[in-house]
Amino acid sequence: MRLHSGSMLAGIATVALLSGCVTTGRFKRVTAETNAQLAQQKSALDNERAERVASDSSLRTDLGMVRGDVQALRTELQQMKTDFGAKITAMEDGLKFDMPVNFAFNDATVRQQDYPTLNRFAHVVQQYYGQSKITIEGFADPAGTTRYNSALSKKRANAVRDYLTSQGLTTNQLETIGYGETRLVTPRAWGNQPGADLNRRVVFVVETAGQQSVALAQPKEQP
Repeated sequence: MRLHSGSMLAGIATVALLSGCVTTGRFKRVTAETNAQLAQQKSALDNERAERVASDSSLRTDLGMVRGDVQALRTELQQMKTDFGAKITAMEDGLKFDMPVNFAFNDATVRQQDYPTLNRFAHVVQQYYGQSKITIEGFADPAGTTRYNSALSKKRANAVRDYLTSQGLTTNQLETIGYGETRLVTPRAWGNQPGADLNRRVVFVVETAGQQSVALAQPKEQP
């Protein structure tokens, strides 16, 4: 009877030992699988962190460049106002350039004295508004019929367009329109009357809406 009991105890011990070995082996397998998963997760996190750092660095660089371009643009516009007396007004979807580009009475020829102004405008457009549409608005003084003045103002706008294309702008980018004797700067002044030349002018409208560039900055007119 004791021998039988001893055998049973030995068997139980053997089963327990075997069970322990199996459990230990399973634990080792589970631990290995868990470690592999953790390693994969850590690798994924490291990669994501590295991408985020690179993205943030790139964004900081881009923002730095944009700030620099905006400041450079503002400097250019301010210089245009100082050098040429340009009036630059921010609108909802762009900028309005009221430049001192005027014409002789009953004439649509671009004056040589206005070349520097137009050259500077062409430079600013090429540098900052390369994808913008530029509308050149022509005007006339009130002498003559409404139809005649409308046609004359359109010719003036076209003449300025042709000059700007000679400075590197494209015809696809430039659009012209003649407003005739509307929007007079000096009411009723025509011919050689004081202020009449201000009525014979062109105005530029630069449309910047929808652009992914510094052109969207639309700097406000400074006093």
